[in-house]
Amino acid sequence: MTDQNKAPDAVVPPQAPGAAPQPPYGQSAQSQQQSYVQQPQQQAYSQPYAQQQYAPQYASQPYATPYAAAPAKKSKAPWIVGGVFLFVIVFMFTIGALSCSHVYSNVMSAGQADTAAVTMGDSVGVIDIAGTIQYDGTASSPEGLRELLQQAEDNPDIKAVVLRVDSGGGVATAGEEMAAYVRDFSKPVVVSSASINCSAAYEISSQADYIFVNETTAIGAIGTIMQVSDLSGLMDMLGISVDNIASAQSKDSSYGTRPLTDEERAYYQELVDTINATFVRNVADGRGMTVEDVSALATGMQFAGTTAVENGLADEVGIYDDALDKAAELGDIDYDAYEGAPSYDVVRLTSSSADLGALMDLFGSSESSQAVEELLSLLKQEGVLS
Repeated sequence: MTDQNKAPDAVVPPQAPGAAPQPPYGQSAQSQQQSYVQQPQQQAYSQPYAQQQYAPQYASQPYATPYAAAPAKKSKAPWIVGGVFLFVIVFMFTIGALSCSHVYSNVMSAGQADTAAVTMGDSVGVIDIAGTIQYDGTASSPEGLRELLQQAEDNPDIKAVVLRVDSGGGVATAGEEMAAYVRDFSKPVVVSSASINCSAAYEISSQADYIFVNETTAIGAIGTIMQVSDLSGLMDMLGISVDNIASAQSKDSSYGTRPLTDEERAYYQELVDTINATFVRNVADGRGMTVEDVSALATGMQFAGTTAVENGLADEVGIYDDALDKAAELGDIDYDAYEGAPSYDVVRLTSSSADLGALMDLFGSSESSQAVEELLSLLKQEGVLS
């Protein structure tokens, strides 16, 4: 009995030994691929019996295997190679751009202390103090500010420095050290306050020869704060018990596992008052005010720029360009400010290793290292790397 549903046998053309396989007569390679691949797949879901019956026949055809392998999953290697190539190009472009930027900075700024600065006559150096005052090696840290001030100190063309300040403060000790560096600097220093100049940042600014503010600048916030958390109530709710093994009774007082005793609270208050007294004294010395006058302003609150000029914490309302002109004036640079073309150069002082160092820190982070490892592993799986 003949099964009418049975697929007709494909006619295979004769071929010479070693010759490439040819598709059956009357079928193109594309139609044969549809016959051997798509049709059995459709039957596999709709006609299980037919699939079982015709599977041996299709498997016996000399072209079934090559065409059935056509829809196999494509290798990701070309895409990966392209991605790696793009990554390398972007990386090299970034390095090149930073290198060019660094060379330009060395030409236009004072460079490092041990590098001869290229300046074009009388100049005003600019140092940006932005972000949190802390120990991170930037211009907002004692080490970073000291290096940049030393650049200006060693360059005879730089007659004065403008500190462009945009910071809400930070670590008290870092602010104290930076204030000392500004105070001991031999050349005039003018502060140009941006949006905020508060707390430790203002302590640093107070040592300058002149302070400019914008009308809307938030400035001052003279005060010191210390926070000690008490998480013991929450820990009790969660059923967490902590045993502190300490060498002294109050060694664990700031760990947040218990409330402060009255004695400890009084001790910490005295510590804060002592630190704040240094802050107030530095401001008084820098601004030529009495300790009593500064203490009256040391409410921890910030003032608007116009108010700061009135109470003595700042000198004048003016923008960045006004600060540059004032620095040139205090640095005895001969120019006519009213002509609109001051005859002095402005050089921005930056660390020579800042840009490249930040980039290498980025690529050296744990997240970047993990991403590189995963990329290499995938390349090995795809056979791109051995």
